[in-house]
Amino acid sequence: MVTLDHVTMQYPTGTKALDNVSFNIKKGEFVFIVGSSGSGKTTLIKLLLKEIAPTSGEITVADKVYSKLKRKEIPMLRRKIGVVFQNFRLLKDRTVFENVAFAQQVIERPITEIRREVPATLTMVGLADKYKQFPKELSGGEQQRVALARAIVNRPDIILADEPTGNLDPKNSMEIMTLLEEINKRGTTVVVVTHNKEVVNLMQKRVVTLKKGKIISDEEKGGYRDED
Repeated sequence: MVTLDHVTMQYPTGTKALDNVSFNIKKGEFVFIVGSSGSGKTTLIKLLLKEIAPTSGEITVADKVYSKLKRKEIPMLRRKIGVVFQNFRLLKDRTVFENVAFAQQVIERPITEIRREVPATLTMVGLADKYKQFPKELSGGEQQRVALARAIVNRPDIILADEPTGNLDPKNSMEIMTLLEEINKRGTTVVVVTHNKEVVNLMQKRVVTLKKGKIISDEEKGGYRDED
């Protein structure tokens, strides 16, 4: 589902954000990518979303070889990737329903489908009764659930969660991770980029650890490894 083959990303300053990184994520896997600030996590996310291109190496996501993708094909690729951000990135002037529906409107889903899929997705994340509320009326945990609903409403092949618990307390953090685990059990590949040791240790999933742009460990099942 996701393959990085000897990927290096060097910025004009000379800094190597990623240095000869290779790994493979299979369809249906749940993987944590961890590391402290400066480890290369943010660059990795931008590469996976094809916001930037690597200096060298090859990236393949959902059978699409990034170096061969034409610009007009990128939006179609991104439909296969649902993204959840740390700061939610909700539309403040739209209701919960409208925020989730927006993801379907962008890809021109028919209104009948939107009216069916949005309530079903909000029910899945436990927000069926909040559909008329605006983001400012919700708690942080609820806002992240809306963001998660928006990410999954189009049934993407992959969920890419960028520090999804960064602004949440421990209780809400585990609730979000439990939802991600449920989504994973339905067959969606889940990749969580985080530095939340507690969450990683509790979940006991595959953990890829980055340090200064290099992979220092890739454990099939385990906890957060300190970068010694």
